[in-house]
Amino acid sequence: MSSGGLCAMGYMRLLRRRPVRTLWLSMALSVLGDRLYALAVMWVVYEATGSASLMGLVAVVESLPYIVLGGSAALMERFASWRRLARVDAARAVVAMAVPLAWSPDPGGFAVLLVLVLLLGTLGAVFDPNLGALAPELVEPDEVRQVSALFDLTSRVAAVAGPGSVGALLLVVPEIQLFAVDAVTFAVSAVALNRLSRSAAGGGQHSAGTGRQESARAWPVIRAHPRVGVAIGVHAAGLFVAAVSAVGLPALLASRLGQGAAGYGVALAATATGALAGNLLIGNIPDHWPWLGTYCAAWSAVGTALAGLGLVGSLPAVIALCTASGLLIPVSAVTLRTHLSRFPGGVRLRLLTVDQTAIRAAGTAGMLLLPLAVDAAPAKAFVGAGVLLSSVALAGWWAGSRMVDRPVTAKPGAARTPAGTET
Repeated sequence: MSSGGLCAMGYMRLLRRRPVRTLWLSMALSVLGDRLYALAVMWVVYEATGSASLMGLVAVVESLPYIVLGGSAALMERFASWRRLARVDAARAVVAMAVPLAWSPDPGGFAVLLVLVLLLGTLGAVFDPNLGALAPELVEPDEVRQVSALFDLTSRVAAVAGPGSVGALLLVVPEIQLFAVDAVTFAVSAVALNRLSRSAAGGGQHSAGTGRQESARAWPVIRAHPRVGVAIGVHAAGLFVAAVSAVGLPALLASRLGQGAAGYGVALAATATGALAGNLLIGNIPDHWPWLGTYCAAWSAVGTALAGLGLVGSLPAVIALCTASGLLIPVSAVTLRTHLSRFPGGVRLRLLTVDQTAIRAAGTAGMLLLPLAVDAAPAKAFVGAGVLLSSVALAGWWAGSRMVDRPVTAKPGAARTPAGTET
């Protein structure tokens, strides 16, 4: 049987377990809700204002809580239980439902929208790392890679289904009502998480509370595990240069290859297809492979593909490079998430929060700075971004090979709170 078939069978085996299946449903709906929200808010703002700058302002406002709240370990730990995450998704449902009620295409309506976007960003900033920190508690240690890959697959599918869902929904509802659909996904996710909190508390599942006595400040943790710090730095570099591809691929295809929307759609489809294939690959990479070497090699190859896009002169070559890049992104994502998931709960949450803060800050900086380079010279921007990413990844590989982390072990005698028992 192929490695992809084996990985798919592993996913099915995990999904036969009710807690994993319930969490998968919650995450699938939350991620789809995030995708619908991100596409809807940009569409509504551009439809009303015709301003790309205001679209960028909305994106920056939504990212600010992820950057600011990353330094608050105490705040993050307050939501480290299934029941509290259910409340967060319930709150996201209420805020999302308020958007179509409060929106109006005038300055006052836009100001209200910014406030609601800020609230949704704040709720998402506490939800995402806590969900990532709690998920590994539902499986045995030797299944952490597979469950990480399963939830990565959920994100990949949502990335494809989100735009398609928006296109279909816009045929039957006004664009502002997309937020109501978004609210429904968050509400159902909240119900699923609340059900998980009850079943885990009564069913003797693995711990899903991070434990306050395991909490940690960011800098001592990174200093104790410098290779993780290197990986987060490489991750931030990857998200920084991603702005070139996000805003520059249409311009590159038009200026170098004379391609329009059809060529752009094919390139995006190639990236998505590669990502799905890459997800099936990463679930079968042996755990004894050097994690940092695998991680940095994947990002270096992504940088090489990015630089190649600025050099090739045909659409088939672009498709091949987009497929290769898509193939490698899940390898890097699941490798890092699997390694971080092996830390004890409080440390795991802190590292996931630091990673989230770093990539959000880097991604926001990239979106503010790199479009200027794309406007000036699309091909050179791709080559420069690719070389930068590959260089950072190779430097991280070299530096990490000379560092030693402390063993990844839980604190002796640290109490583990049964899943869903925190209120």
